Amino acid sequence: MTDEEREIEAKEKRANEYDASQIQVLEGLEAVRKRPGMYIGSTSSQGLHHLVWEIIDNGIDEALAGFCDEINITVEKDNSITVQDNGRGIPIDIQKKTGRPAVETVFTILHAGGKFGGGGYKVSGGLHGVGASVVNALSSDLEVSVTRAGDPNVYSMDFAYGKARTQLHVVAQNSEHKHGTKVHFKPDTDIFTETHIYDIKVLTTRIRELAFLNKGLKLTITDMRPEKPTTEEFLYAGGIRHYVEYLNKGKEVIFPEPVYVEGEMKGITVEVSLQYTDDFHSNLLTFTNNIHTYEGGTHEAGFKTALTRVINDYARKQGILKENDDNLSGEDVREGLTAVVSVKHPDPQFEGQTKTKLGNSDARTATDKLFSETFSQFMLENPATAKKIVEKGSLAAKARIAAKRAREVTRKKNGLEISNLPGKLADNTSKDPEISELFIVEGDSAGGSAKQGRSRLTQAILPIRGKILNVEKASLDRILANEEIRSLFTALGTGFGDEFDVTKAKYHKLIIMTDADVDGAHIRTLLLTLFYRFMKPMIDAGYVYIAQPPLYQVRQGKMIRYIDSDEELQEILSQLPPSPKPAIQRYKGLGEMDASQLWETTMNPENRRMMRVSSSDAEEANHIFEMLMGDHVGPRRQFIEDNAVYVENLDA
Repeated sequence: MTDEEREIEAKEKRANEYDASQIQVLEGLEAVRKRPGMYIGSTSSQGLHHLVWEIIDNGIDEALAGFCDEINITVEKDNSITVQDNGRGIPIDIQKKTGRPAVETVFTILHAGGKFGGGGYKVSGGLHGVGASVVNALSSDLEVSVTRAGDPNVYSMDFAYGKARTQLHVVAQNSEHKHGTKVHFKPDTDIFTETHIYDIKVLTTRIRELAFLNKGLKLTITDMRPEKPTTEEFLYAGGIRHYVEYLNKGKEVIFPEPVYVEGEMKGITVEVSLQYTDDFHSNLLTFTNNIHTYEGGTHEAGFKTALTRVINDYARKQGILKENDDNLSGEDVREGLTAVVSVKHPDPQFEGQTKTKLGNSDARTATDKLFSETFSQFMLENPATAKKIVEKGSLAAKARIAAKRAREVTRKKNGLEISNLPGKLADNTSKDPEISELFIVEGDSAGGSAKQGRSRLTQAILPIRGKILNVEKASLDRILANEEIRSLFTALGTGFGDEFDVTKAKYHKLIIMTDADVDGAHIRTLLLTLFYRFMKPMIDAGYVYIAQPPLYQVRQGKMIRYIDSDEELQEILSQLPPSPKPAIQRYKGLGEMDASQLWETTMNPENRRMMRVSSSDAEEANHIFEMLMGDHVGPRRQFIEDNAVYVENLDA
């Protein structure tokens, strides 16, 4: 029998074996426990915190419906979570389809709740609407307590691993005539094996964001784990107007009060707030039903279109733009802009790779119309401010045109073609981006070692000399005039600015490899600033890494160990025999390693350790880059003073 005949026979056998016995039916919430990532994204820290968001969302929905103005979140000493709101309280009467109390149905059956057209909520948050039952399924212990207005009793029910442990029962009297829902849950450590420890910073950031997005709603976060428990309270009567002020804290603003727009069109509520700063970068955050739409969508498109049209119309009517002048581009009018766009949609349709891109066409129309009407009126009523906005856009246009000319000159001269980069880029031989890596190496010495020690098939080397331009303080034309930056973008093949296309990246690993000292850290920060401001899709795709070279080599006889910290060094030395005396080498820079050492410690995929760069908290990342790399010295000095105590070993 030939190989082909054997393969056909095996295929026929597998086909015949596929019968009803192989169809698995998962009862109740077993599917959630079997494939938790389908419901909460992952079982990592991100998924762990997602459980909290799902329960908070239920309180937020009550707030959106006008029945809740306070939500309290507590991280208990044992890392369990308590969320209590003062909404109407989950219904306790019997749900006809299940024959069980509604509260039990909500916590034990997927897609059960008031968000699916039953009239419970006009608008609701949460991506899936499966929150309570999924949290229950992934918790080793969950208790829900319900207090209903006008009901003399407080009701409670206990669950474990998604199943009811007790019947709904009365636990107290509602003597104070309160109302609301209290949920206490403990994540199942068999599911969350990577971590079950809640990060108070992650929780606080999202809770602050929710307070901004829901004006008048008070959210409180309490951490009971420290010796002295901490509590933070967030309440913003101005909503996203205060959000813009928060984002612009410490910046030089062009006008003191953020513009604020609110309106409703065909059931869609639109809120927009914006303010201009003297920055070269824009910071636009968009939300739908409190969900951060990282990938933008129709509401973002409607806002951008309206902003560009209104500013150009004003500039033309006032004679600032002459008849022969080109219109300002969208990129021009967004330079220095900080804006928050928040829409509440009764039936949001999400698209994109991570389902965080709004697809509803009516959201574009509503945002465009409602924003443009109010912003046009603002420009007319505030001519001095309007003139500053137009002038800033005009300056950005001049820089854009200069940058375009620089690009065209570069292309004509082929000045950045790889063949014209002797001693710079040493490319790899593979043309497959998925296995190709670009090492950005500090200095020619380390670059030479990296070129000699690399795997030529998969690893390309681009040495850079000294510290690149700080793009946080530079206009686009200055950035493109910088040879090191142009070399990097040419090597990547992605284009630049509005032409940037991550799908054209020649390498799916972009690895920063700098010395483990202060200068190396500064160069790394400058590069990360460049990537965050002008190559963020590379970060979002998970393509950017930081190499982790060792600090020490310890040699004793034939034994060689590479050490990453002083603590690890002391531990290793304490374990070695007294003789022969170990030789210790401290690496002050990558250039001190020969090609074989650099390969073995930092470049070999089997041994190396790298940190992947992510910007999951875009707001925090934006703030950090502005503070560390921007023009304003005060916030940076304060940051250094506050954190100097944590620096254990400073190379000065």
